[in-house]
Amino acid sequence: MAGERTVLVTGATGRVGGQVVAQLAEVGGVRVRALSRDPAAASAALGPRVEVVGGDLTMPDTLAAALDGVDAVFLVFPSVAADGAARESVAMLSRRARRIVYLSAHGVPDEPDQRAEPDGGIIGSHAHLEGLIAASASEYTFLRASGFAANTLAWAGQIRRSDVLRWFSPDARRALVHEADLAAVGVRALTEDGHHRMAYHLTGPEQLTQVEQLAAIGDALNRSLRFEEIGAAEAGTELFPGLPGEVVAAIVAGHAAMVTHPEPVTDTVARLTGRPALPFTQWARDHIDDFTTPAG
Repeated sequence: MAGERTVLVTGATGRVGGQVVAQLAEVGGVRVRALSRDPAAASAALGPRVEVVGGDLTMPDTLAAALDGVDAVFLVFPSVAADGAARESVAMLSRRARRIVYLSAHGVPDEPDQRAEPDGGIIGSHAHLEGLIAASASEYTFLRASGFAANTLAWAGQIRRSDVLRWFSPDARRALVHEADLAAVGVRALTEDGHHRMAYHLTGPEQLTQVEQLAAIGDALNRSLRFEEIGAAEAGTELFPGLPGEVVAAIVAGHAAMVTHPEPVTDTVARLTGRPALPFTQWARDHIDDFTTPAG
């Protein structure tokens, strides 16, 4: 994509999208545009180097202005909740932008199925979006992320209050990926050639149990944190009171499976960026404030 290009970032005030915006702003010849349902708040958060345009992926007819003159889109789609709008939204993006880089998830079938329909689950939603994009976009890249390091922010409330974390599956072993690494690969796919039809499995550089993850957070905070294991019933009551029982059971079972079948580690981040993937210890240091400052 030679010459100055305009890149539209969705989810631009989120953790991954925010990193994409920040890293794109350092790339020469790129105009960064952000899509937001609240342009005033997004403008204040993102600063003057980013053009913010109003629009909502769940309402495809609001996207036209944001897509005017856009060459590439970084797509973070509101999975499951907005699946009903996916077909029309993807069609609009594909008509107006030549390249789509989609933040997907590991576990989606290797080959996009253009007939895949959403099934009410996260992986089914991602498979549906991948199928729609593969069927319509001129160029596309899928970032199939393993567990996000930021998922451990679910522990932040407990850690701010206590040195004891009550959670499940302490020996579940994960290869959590830093949002900055997801963005670094995404920026390359948005601005370089050679990534069309690629589906990149992106992970952190190591497998850590949840006990080891907690210890890394404790080290960053200079505190000694302790993991207290609870069962599925307690998880539903204490941790996920608003979720249906079957959803809680699926979450707990998924973590239990990672005790015997840990998340794999790939070298994709290092291969594409030319530097090692960031370790979880770095992520913990980068997020000290999230574990010490009450959510506002």
